[in-house]
Amino acid sequence: MNQPPGVCDDIPAGWAGLLDELDRWETAERTAALWWRDDDAVVPSPGLDRLVAIAKEIPIALAVIPADARPDLAIWLSQSRPSLAVLQHGWRHSNYSAAGEKKSEFPSARSAGEVSFELSAGRARLVQLFGRRALPVLVPPWNRIDHGFLPLLCDCGIRAISQVKPRRTLSPRPGVIEVNVHVDLVAWAGDRGFIGEEAALDGIIGHLRARRLGRVCRDEPTGILTHHLVQDDATDAFLRRIIALTRAHPAVRWLDATEVFAATRASPA
Repeated sequence: MNQPPGVCDDIPAGWAGLLDELDRWETAERTAALWWRDDDAVVPSPGLDRLVAIAKEIPIALAVIPADARPDLAIWLSQSRPSLAVLQHGWRHSNYSAAGEKKSEFPSARSAGEVSFELSAGRARLVQLFGRRALPVLVPPWNRIDHGFLPLLCDCGIRAISQVKPRRTLSPRPGVIEVNVHVDLVAWAGDRGFIGEEAALDGIIGHLRARRLGRVCRDEPTGILTHHLVQDDATDAFLRRIIALTRAHPAVRWLDATEVFAATRASPA
């Protein structure tokens, strides 16, 4: 077991399980690629400052809400690390689902014209604010968009989508790739605190194992999702520990968003 120095001499079972899984990747001479997405950014905040301080050199993809994004966020980003990328978090993060249905900004009841206008406006707004840092990637609020709207993405300047759970295919529509996250660290159904070490580690280990064994797409990097606006101390502590552990392991590589969505890089804005 490749135990990183300074992580812990007496490793709890969950962390030992993660190290064991990473060792299996190393034995197989494969790289366990990870990536980090954080949702709901609009302005600089103590939460964002804390997130960057925890991450250090680990890259983060910020899903920014276009209609609410403020110029001072662009200034903050320009003074931060170049590895912070911007993804498009819908348009206004508004819920248009009927009562009793799961929340979505883009449910089937909306018209294609409305959705197309908002997606195009969101893309234009982010390019205006953030320039090349704004990647042509849609993160639909609540990780939901009716599949009937996927054909609109390319015409709106969007070349990729990121939701949650293992993808079924690299390209759900011609010209559009999908790279998802797999473990949300927020307990949304509870107190909106940390989901807990056991649940977080089980999710990460489970996706890594499924990739290694070919039960899900082997090439989709394992994605961790945070929300800086509601992030608590327990989540901070977990992130610090997993960063320390993975940075020290030879089988792990954290990808920045330009690598995660590499197929979109040659696409026009």
